[in-house]
Amino acid sequence: MSQPKIKRRVGKYEVGRTIGEGTFAKVKFARNSETGEPVALKILDKEKVLKHKMAEQIKREIATMKLIKHPNVVRLYEVMGSKTKIFIVLEFVTGGELFDKIVKHGRMREEEARRYFHQLINAVDYCHSRGVYHRDLKPENLLLDAYGNLKVSDFGLSALSQQVRDDGLLHTTCGTPNYVAPEVLNDRGYDGATADLWSCGVILFVLLAGYLPFDDPNLMTLYKKISAAEFTCPPWLSFSAMKLITRILDPNPMTRITIPEILEDEWFKKDYKPPVFEEKEDTNLDDVEAVFKDSEEHHVMEKREEQPAAMNAFELISMSKGLNLGNLFDAEQFSAGI
Repeated sequence: MSQPKIKRRVGKYEVGRTIGEGTFAKVKFARNSETGEPVALKILDKEKVLKHKMAEQIKREIATMKLIKHPNVVRLYEVMGSKTKIFIVLEFVTGGELFDKIVKHGRMREEEARRYFHQLINAVDYCHSRGVYHRDLKPENLLLDAYGNLKVSDFGLSALSQQVRDDGLLHTTCGTPNYVAPEVLNDRGYDGATADLWSCGVILFVLLAGYLPFDDPNLMTLYKKISAAEFTCPPWLSFSAMKLITRILDPNPMTRITIPEILEDEWFKKDYKPPVFEEKEDTNLDDVEAVFKDSEEHHVMEKREEQPAAMNAFELISMSKGLNLGNLFDAEQFSAGI
């Protein structure tokens, strides 16, 4: 017979399958039981967060992310806390990862790659203007919505394990090695904005070439290639695309192209339309404060509900000894059918 189904709920959200996992967090599919809307529920372990002295930073990142409402950045709707966990409710994006397209169909035509790159730069520029840096831009963080629009995920949340020191620079080497800027690898501190741009350059190269600009099975050799910006553009790239990639993949962050300069670039400017979106909407940040107050009144209800098992007719009948089922049938039909 079917086993009873255990349903897990967090506040008004019904929690389903795991859709992603990282060092500090697990992401689950969930549904708002009031509206039926699907969401992604990012679950952080409170103990780990406090142990790594990250509470203030996370609070700041989450508050900023709630204020960011951009069409090319995954929305953060609300945040809740229980005694042991922090729950971040995010927009659920259905179109999969942008890079699945490359795996399936190979490199893109320049027009298509340019459209995605426009959206990526729009998202990065907007977040940088609000002091939020991604620091881990890579294929897994570029999602597509149902309409094929790019959505950057984990903006400001991927850097949870990083700290800014007194010199105002970040000092944690992280991210996928192939996408990481040389200055992040040399551990002398780096600027989040220029490091993000380097990763955008690697992403653009992959969109147009179908493979990575820097790759080597040996990590030390890979680091050397990145530090020297040792890469070759494939022959099918247009001259203007090559020029832009070379200006982004400049190993010196001081001379690397900036976003205002990218917006003026010949290759980038073609068919470019600045994003149009409404930003006027009051955002309540009370829930962000509440998550870190360790008092019961602020804790969200986490519960498991046992759903009655779905039974087929035969299971039902086998459980119904002594139950007279005769009146379920029309006597004449029944005898005629035998």
